[in-house]
Amino acid sequence: MKAALVVMLLVAAAHAQTPPEADKAVQRNFAGSIQFDYLAVPTERLARPTTLDAATVEASLKVAVDLTDKVSANIKMCVACHGPELGMAYMDLRAADELNIRVGRFTPAFGSFPQRHDPANHRTSDKPLPYDMGRMLNYRDWNEGVLPAPWVDNGLELDGVHFFGGSQFDYAAYAIGGPKGNADGYDFDYTLSRSGASYYVDNNSEPSVGARAALTLRLDDDASLALGASGMAGHYDPQAKLAFWIAGADMVLQVDSVFLRAEYLIRRTQIAIGDDPLATFKYGPVDGKFDDHILKDGFYVEAEAPVGRVDLIARWDGLRRWGNELATSTLRENSVLLRYTAGAAIRVVSGVRIKASVEAYDFSDLPDELAVHLGVTGSF
Repeated sequence: MKAALVVMLLVAAAHAQTPPEADKAVQRNFAGSIQFDYLAVPTERLARPTTLDAATVEASLKVAVDLTDKVSANIKMCVACHGPELGMAYMDLRAADELNIRVGRFTPAFGSFPQRHDPANHRTSDKPLPYDMGRMLNYRDWNEGVLPAPWVDNGLELDGVHFFGGSQFDYAAYAIGGPKGNADGYDFDYTLSRSGASYYVDNNSEPSVGARAALTLRLDDDASLALGASGMAGHYDPQAKLAFWIAGADMVLQVDSVFLRAEYLIRRTQIAIGDDPLATFKYGPVDGKFDDHILKDGFYVEAEAPVGRVDLIARWDGLRRWGNELATSTLRENSVLLRYTAGAAIRVVSGVRIKASVEAYDFSDLPDELAVHLGVTGSF
């Protein structure tokens, strides 16, 4: 990670010293963002056992290089709660708008929100519950969201876009290392996926595959409607015996500067029953058999409207989970979480915003909670 950061700084320095005539052949762009956020939980005296509260910082630095009009490279370094992370390191080989090959480490095309997961690109301090990564309350009990964003992986992606009559069709298909888990897996282990200690390689010698298709329709000069569908499947354990699949659908309606967004994700995950399931699981067999899978889904509906320098945000999101639970879990066989968020993002100067939001959590199995975010984000 230190080496990657050094490379980025060297590239940025080289860009600053490159003569103007050299830029005609190779174009470079350096960008970044920083978010400081403070999370308070008024309903808990000490919230750290249930969430990553208090002050956190998310920062990203990105270098993009256009080697030719057909070849480009991107490197992005991120620092967040889990420490330094290589958010992207890939090359794009473009034959045409409709045909591009991406190779390296990147966020595969799944869903709508991951396209704007950077804190500078969305107006709340945290992410919608289906894409949560460590900021929701009781995240350990729920094991994060359905597919935490950004999901960064090694692989190859074939993608493209076709424009027609002011509208466009986007597609992507990819093969990546995929989620990771243990041999006695009960669910994904996100630490294994983002920890250099376990190496950034496929854990079972078998890629996971996925695809996405999206259609953006131009309704008139100031309105558009985007519809998308995504899917991913593979195995997540070292022996490649425990399967999973994820499916999602998303919609974005834009009218002038007002956005209405909605997204739904569902994941089916096979689990290891083990030799002594009666001692491992909270619930016994049904008709003499232990169910060998869990089902988890999530959604969000969000409205964003500008009023002068202030963007107002209202969001309703949730998670549900079906299936047997470990004996030590606080959740039931069928658990539900609903959250209601009201927020505002105030533009101070160009590129700098103050974010504030209040979140009401409604748990089916745990005490209801209240969370308050106050943060500052800047992009450059």
